[in-house]
Amino acid sequence: MGELSKAPNIRKITAKQDFLNGPIFMPMLRFAIPVFFSILFQQLYNTVDTLIVGRTLGETALAAIGAVVPIYDLLIGFALGFGNGLAIVTARCYGAGDEKMLKKSVAASVVIGVAVVAALTIWSQIIMIPLLRILHTPSEVIGEAYGYISVITRFTLVMFAYNLCAGMLRAVGNSLMPLVFLIISSLANILLDYVFIAILHRGLKGAAEATVIAQSISVCLCLVYIARAVPMIIPKKEHFNADMRLYREMTAQGLSMGFMNCFVSAGSVILQSGINGLGYLIIAAHTSARRIYQFCMIPSIAMMQTVNTFVSQNYGARKPERIRRSMKYSYLYTAALTVIITVLVWSFAPYMIRWISGSDETKVLENGMLYLRIVSPCYVILGLLNNTRTALQSIGEKILPVLSSVIELFGKIIFTAVLVPRFHYIAVIVCEPVIWCLMVAELFAAFWLNPFIRGKG
Repeated sequence: MGELSKAPNIRKITAKQDFLNGPIFMPMLRFAIPVFFSILFQQLYNTVDTLIVGRTLGETALAAIGAVVPIYDLLIGFALGFGNGLAIVTARCYGAGDEKMLKKSVAASVVIGVAVVAALTIWSQIIMIPLLRILHTPSEVIGEAYGYISVITRFTLVMFAYNLCAGMLRAVGNSLMPLVFLIISSLANILLDYVFIAILHRGLKGAAEATVIAQSISVCLCLVYIARAVPMIIPKKEHFNADMRLYREMTAQGLSMGFMNCFVSAGSVILQSGINGLGYLIIAAHTSARRIYQFCMIPSIAMMQTVNTFVSQNYGARKPERIRRSMKYSYLYTAALTVIITVLVWSFAPYMIRWISGSDETKVLENGMLYLRIVSPCYVILGLLNNTRTALQSIGEKILPVLSSVIELFGKIIFTAVLVPRFHYIAVIVCEPVIWCLMVAELFAAFWLNPFIRGKG
């Protein structure tokens, strides 16, 4: 990244947790707790939609949301992955103590990010209806499904803007303030959901509009806080002068994480096409189970984002020993977490599915419960996968993490084409755990044999 203009004082100004010196696990845990609650409140956006929609608009509307969830994940996942990739480079600059490059990386993030998200937004509006038809979305829900997802995707920039701001704050060690802003916007989302759906009767479009407005609130709060409390990361005009080496590095890192998420979500889109063919009650069951699955994974995802910041900073500071130790702690954390989640899911799965879906249909309740009880013990595999893949990206690897996602994509294609038509929903349930095992093998070899991680790079 060029000559480093060392400025260790920037760490003292901005860092809430010191990842570069001293103990490792407790600073990681303290950083992960606000991230956990941030993700929790992000999940509330979609879950509140599901709760209000299921109880107010019925199972058909719930199925409409379920039918577009993989498409939403595909488009938004790429944008967010791209933003996280940009933040990795910012965290490295911070770890290296390079204030000039820190500001240049923020400026480059704005320029590159806006251009990519604008193109993604236009493209999504063009392909949405054909994509819903390709995915065999049931005719009784396709109109509502399009109304919901078209509103969300028109405002991809809003979600990207929040995650970019939050990512910049986390890159310099501050995971608390993004949480505060999300709590405020999530409460606003709950109120707006009720107003738009129950009072104004705007249906699924109202749920989408409420989500966009609430996310806009969090963006505004983030920008105000950065301007007042952390002005040292705000670039000036001269920092927007294109440094082609930096732009290439950030674009490559962003595309790596963006396409990784895109391949993961594309696999989910393909798998959803198989689920759509099983009928709207199975779609509703799967949608409800996946909502609970997403909540169960929040503690693991919080540690994954902590690993992202920790490894990126220590890679910039050239401290492989601290990276090795942090990864071992993250693996132990994941194993303990899986035991807790599995016990809770096996004990309360029927009540969880009924609460989320608002349905008393036997087919919805039994299939949703079956999904949770089979998948929950496999969370340890997914946690190891996510932490290792994130660490690889944080040390500058771009191809190998994407390769793991390609494995997932082709695995889901095979399951959807061959096994789901024959074994129906049980094939959907076991699909991901089987694929996760293959991915972990590839990622473990790539990370632990990396020359830098072994102390030889």
